[in-house]
Amino acid sequence: MDDFARRIRIGAVSYLNTVPLVWGMLHGEERSAVDLSFSIPSLCAQRVEEGLLDVGLVPVAEIARQGLTIVSDFGIAATGAVRSILLVSRVPFSQIRTLAADASSRTSVQLARVILRERYGATPVIHSEQPDLLQMLRGSDAALVIGDGALRIEPETLPYRCLDLGTEWYALTGLPMVFAAWAGPSTRDDSPIRQLTRRSYLFGQNQLPEIVEAEYRQRGISRALAQQYFDQFIQFALGPQHRAGLDAFLELAGLQKATLVASSR
Repeated sequence: MDDFARRIRIGAVSYLNTVPLVWGMLHGEERSAVDLSFSIPSLCAQRVEEGLLDVGLVPVAEIARQGLTIVSDFGIAATGAVRSILLVSRVPFSQIRTLAADASSRTSVQLARVILRERYGATPVIHSEQPDLLQMLRGSDAALVIGDGALRIEPETLPYRCLDLGTEWYALTGLPMVFAAWAGPSTRDDSPIRQLTRRSYLFGQNQLPEIVEAEYRQRGISRALAQQYFDQFIQFALGPQHRAGLDAFLELAGLQKATLVASSR
């Protein structure tokens, strides 16, 4: 049977920033071509590794570790502030010795290591916890919270120091930060997936007001923040500058760049 005669098994991340990418798979013509499932980033990566998914929206640290191929020109990125990846600290950043990280994170943990080392000279011990900010800070100097949980935090109201890791990355490198991309095994013909992910995103891009209205309440944030998140923080189309930022991140994180070979358009 041809590999694409059946539905493509696609895994996405269950955060707000994923929704425009999969809107066509949920509500457009792409529905009939995919078997779409949602999970946290670490589990999405694991399901690709176990062969339970053909393609996933995989954290870039996991793409490198697994030797996957980026199969689309779309993903999750930011140039400057990202708003949904926050490092909250009880102590000055240079004095962080222990960091509790959201258990769902992969790339963000590596990014936190890079930022704390390169900008603040800190090399903390990092351990995983459930994303409860107050509980995380009870036993650690700092906490890393990502995704919708970070969006529900209002940094300016916290009695703690707070870093937006997108802002910190841009200050360090002057480049965009790519957090996740559509990726799968290098043995696949990726041209149908490349077209499918593009159509799905373009369908979502044209319906962003509807997406905001449908999603903000269930994410526990305001309509204004959801709109601002899409308008000002998150980027989806990945160009040459994003690839340069990705390469810089992999180098600073000590990951393998050679495994990331995106197909030509």
